[in-house]
Amino acid sequence: MAKKTIHIMNTAFRDGFQSVYGARVLTEDFLPAVKACVEAGQTHFEAGGGARFQAPFFYCNESAFDMMDKFRVAAGPDADLQTLGRGINVVGLDSQSRDIIDLHAKMFARHGITTIRNFDALNDVNNLIDSGKSIKAHGLKHEVCVTMMELPPGCEGAHTVEFYQKTLQGILDAGIPFDSVCFKDASGTSVPKKVYETITMARKILPGDCKIVFHSHETAGVGTVGYIAAIKAGADQVDCSLAPASGGTCQPDVATLWHALRGEDYELDIDIDKMMHAATVFKDCMADYMMPPEAKSVEPMIPWSPMPGGALTANTQMMRDNNLMDKYEDCIHAMGEVVRRGGFGTSVTPVSQFYFQQAFNNVIFGPWEKIAEGYGKMVLGYFGKTPVAPDPEIVKIASEKLELEPTTANPVDLNDADPKKGIEPAKALLKENSIEETEENIFIAAACKQKGIDFLLGKAEINGVRKGALTPAAPAAAAGGDGGYTVTVNGKKFAVDVKGDQATVNGKSYDIGVEDGVETAGAGTVAHESADSIEVAAPMNAKVIKVLVNIGDHVNEGDVLFVVEAMKMEVEVKASAGGTVSSIAAEAGAQVTAGQAMASIN
Repeated sequence: MAKKTIHIMNTAFRDGFQSVYGARVLTEDFLPAVKACVEAGQTHFEAGGGARFQAPFFYCNESAFDMMDKFRVAAGPDADLQTLGRGINVVGLDSQSRDIIDLHAKMFARHGITTIRNFDALNDVNNLIDSGKSIKAHGLKHEVCVTMMELPPGCEGAHTVEFYQKTLQGILDAGIPFDSVCFKDASGTSVPKKVYETITMARKILPGDCKIVFHSHETAGVGTVGYIAAIKAGADQVDCSLAPASGGTCQPDVATLWHALRGEDYELDIDIDKMMHAATVFKDCMADYMMPPEAKSVEPMIPWSPMPGGALTANTQMMRDNNLMDKYEDCIHAMGEVVRRGGFGTSVTPVSQFYFQQAFNNVIFGPWEKIAEGYGKMVLGYFGKTPVAPDPEIVKIASEKLELEPTTANPVDLNDADPKKGIEPAKALLKENSIEETEENIFIAAACKQKGIDFLLGKAEINGVRKGALTPAAPAAAAGGDGGYTVTVNGKKFAVDVKGDQATVNGKSYDIGVEDGVETAGAGTVAHESADSIEVAAPMNAKVIKVLVNIGDHVNEGDVLFVVEAMKMEVEVKASAGGTVSSIAAEAGAQVTAGQAMASIN
């Protein structure tokens, strides 16, 4: 009896990069490995999309379009190059209007892509209609998705076989054109029995010649077992990666799956010896990159807090950027409640990011004190319909804090009516900055916003790429007299470094003198802030994006003075009282630490 051949898509150079390195990999570094995989006989690669669109602009000072062009050259003219699209969110966290959704497909087709895998994190079929039509209209293959995960223990109401069947039937009833169907489990939490039953169900519903794909990660430790379950249920393709970007937060390694299927009635469409050589080339390519320890680990907490592999290290890399890794465990634990109360959207981008941002806010600012914009808009309906209704208390809090009413409107209709979204506002942004108006630049402006504009203006630089000399320096270790201290006053933390008669407090230097004994300060002996002076402090470790005031400006209580960014969230720093800005201690582009003085108001 002939063995069934199972097709493999190589995800090492997209999902692998996102899952291990936070998508921060320079193009020229990995192209030799692509060529080695081609020489090994592979013809199907994940080559972009997802976080590998924004990350080149944000961190690598590279154009994602240039990266895709170079990938096509390395892979050859006949390779099937596939990217990942997020339905109406295309390749960002925010949703887009129809003209940008269409431009996404057009630009990716122009830059060498042949297939787009297209998903909606809420499994709202309406969010797949416009994107699916555009993908096909521009001559690309459309791989439509049903997104999967396991609910945290004790939860029910969605993510059952019946729920997935309803979603799949909705795709068929909507008449969305597609070439294949993928069941995508970004958190790797779906139990193998459910995977088997879901693929079996799909095989019965779909036409006999329809290709069925299963995609997972090893984060919860059951990825390879899930792949075998999917294969035995009738899947035609599974996604595999290569070491070092395999296992843990990534897809199963192709060698691991090949080994697991030995003696079974299935074989992979690879030459395992040649693939092992390609893996050696890949390891050499990535040898200078930092390997985050959490990237290669199975995380036992993931079934309770389903953080997907592609978001886990992206978030930990951002936490490292902002010296916040000490909060990681707390954020993972806090995520469980955020998922339980948020309507059970699948933990895949952008919803996974919304979950983590809200968990982060709950840890940093207190439970539900600050609502992350994406999470709040999701529970209010601005990204579509969640699988189950979110907790009414959370909906109420989100509505009050974001000053938005819940909606049941089609989000694409809302986006089409939004004057800040679409091709025309993107053109205006290009014109305002004297940037050439090309379709590529229009899409970059729409998808990447100010960071895209900065790249196009030549203001971007390589940052956060943890490779050899590019790896950011670690903070100086605390050591009395020669290092520093963390001093907490009334709950606020200050980074203090004392050297001789100089003290650096949160990055600002002061002259100091220390004498034995306690002397009551007399007039003029110690510099004090005026009793009427109010210090404006950074709410968290973050990067300053905008400074909106100058010294001498009059401000009112609640006026926005700065905009800072951390964890892909922009946070407004507001005046706590009215008065005149007497000093500004933070400039655009600077890193600030929690509690650091940013300005003073008299």
